[in-house]
Amino acid sequence: HITPEKFYVEACDDGADDVLAIDRVSTEVTLTVKKDVPPSAVTRPIYGILGTIRLVAGTYLIVITKKKKVGEIFSHAIWKATDFDILSYKKTMLHLTDIQLQDNKVFLSMLSHVLSVDGFYFSTTYDLTHTLQRLANTSPEFQEMSLLERADPRFVWNGHLLREFAAQPEIHRFATPVMHGFITMHSCSINGKCFDWLLVSRRSCFRAGVRYYVRGIDSEGHAANFVETEQIVHYKGSKASFVQTRGSIPFFWSQRPNLKYKPKPQISKSVNHMDGFQRHFDSQIISYGKQMIVNLVNQKGSEKPLEQTFAKMVNSMANGMVRYVAFDFHKECSRMRWDRLQILMDQLAEQQDEFSYFLVDSDGKIVTEQEGIFRSNCMDCLDRTNVIQSLLARRSLQAQLQRLGVLHVGQRIEEQADFEKIYKNAWADNANACAKQYAGTGALKTDYTTGKRTQWGLIMDGWNSLIRYYKNNFSDGFRQDAIDLFLGNYSVDEVEPASPLHVKKDWKFLALPIIMVVAFSMCIICLLMAG
Repeated sequence: HITPEKFYVEACDDGADDVLAIDRVSTEVTLTVKKDVPPSAVTRPIYGILGTIRLVAGTYLIVITKKKKVGEIFSHAIWKATDFDILSYKKTMLHLTDIQLQDNKVFLSMLSHVLSVDGFYFSTTYDLTHTLQRLANTSPEFQEMSLLERADPRFVWNGHLLREFAAQPEIHRFATPVMHGFITMHSCSINGKCFDWLLVSRRSCFRAGVRYYVRGIDSEGHAANFVETEQIVHYKGSKASFVQTRGSIPFFWSQRPNLKYKPKPQISKSVNHMDGFQRHFDSQIISYGKQMIVNLVNQKGSEKPLEQTFAKMVNSMANGMVRYVAFDFHKECSRMRWDRLQILMDQLAEQQDEFSYFLVDSDGKIVTEQEGIFRSNCMDCLDRTNVIQSLLARRSLQAQLQRLGVLHVGQRIEEQADFEKIYKNAWADNANACAKQYAGTGALKTDYTTGKRTQWGLIMDGWNSLIRYYKNNFSDGFRQDAIDLFLGNYSVDEVEPASPLHVKKDWKFLALPIIMVVAFSMCIICLLMAG
């Protein structure tokens, strides 16, 4: 409910009388009741509060205005947020200069850009940010916490926007933690036995960004393009889950766009790589247990130094919990020899059996736990990584479905045509979602994930590569700034004297356009007056 003085957010659950009152002048947030909402207020439905942010014109409230049901996890509804609104606390913009107005418009367009990227999910009753195994190993106190308090901060994309809500526990239930990534759910049947199959990818908001601007790790050990992917099976009350991660090569390197098709990666020479590297794996081991690194980059050309440095650092870290396998994906699978991926799968089989998967029976008793994780990477952690993750997940699923009694002994998933089609399409959709969020276009090599490598797939890869080239060189700077603003890595200072959006350009910037205009004019004159 909107009035000139306040926003009133009314809870619509059965029997709820709570109303959140947000003062548009003092920005104070308090709890009140329905009868305090003035009848003159302009009323509209919303599906959640994303949070608040300060821009040049003052504070803004971001709300979810449209949602689409994805499905249910253990009878909890899961929603995708499909549209948002950014509401200004200030009723007028008369207090701003023209430059400030312009800047405010740019910052608003940045927020709109981030919100327009597909893949924001939420639930008001289920904690989407944790794996089944993490949720099973929690205390009764944890179960009592609000979703905002208990959520894994790595995967709450509106954590910065909700910081003022987080400071007031009594209003936590009005705050909706939102995850960014991909979720798909399917009711499947094999041998007449029905089960639910889910795929959930959670994108980390630490060191988030776009392809060439964010590579490697930061000083805290957070890796770029870090995504946790969980595959869940639910059959007759039993639940099984297999978790994998992907993330940029975890030391300090960069690959800034420079108009070349593939800029040369630069490994930083001025920093101590081991500190960040160690921090990264310490936190990974705490979260997931043993680590099996699967490095898929080229072992020749510009990617070679990255592979060599990664291998050397794992050796010098000498941690028994971290193992390393390098597999030159492009060399091994060149000329469409996709059968050669079996070499890598055979190499990882023993390790995968040792790591196992998480399984809880219908009585809620934990049968097995996943004791380690595959951390896959290529350069972007998109196309090659996705192919390998889908193969590892299928192998785990084969073991889970046999143990649950869905598959008979000797039966293989690949032979179940209907399920195999669902499986491959879901993994290709996951690849596309992760690629759009990081590189700006759909994934490459998805024709392999959905079936087999084809000539048409090669043509589509070429087209996507061209679009990636354009976006990475000419529009990703804006995308990166937008993400940094949304996540709070950059804060707008209302009293900042110099705008960061206006760079003084001297005569050098005008020289080239003037020369081009003169040259073009002379060319036209010569053509028209050739005689």
